[in-house]
Amino acid sequence: MKNFKEKVVQFIRDEEGLELSEYAVAGSLIVLGTVAAFQALGGDITTAIDSISAAVRGEVAA
Repeated sequence: MKNFKEKVVQFIRDEEGLELSEYAVAGSLIVLGTVAAFQALGGDITTAIDSISAAVRGEVAA
C-alpha cells in the first residue's frame, strides 16, 4: 500500500506533459480547422442535403 501511495504522490507532482495553456492552443487550432472546413464545404453540404430532401419527397432537385 505504501508503494501505491508513493506512486500516486509522484504522479500528482509530475510536471511533465502538456499544461493547460498548451491544451488551450491545441483546442483552438482544432476549432479553427473545423470552422474552416465547414465554411469551405458549407455550400456543397447544403446542396447535397437539399437534393436528398427533394428526392425523398419525390421532387426533382433544382
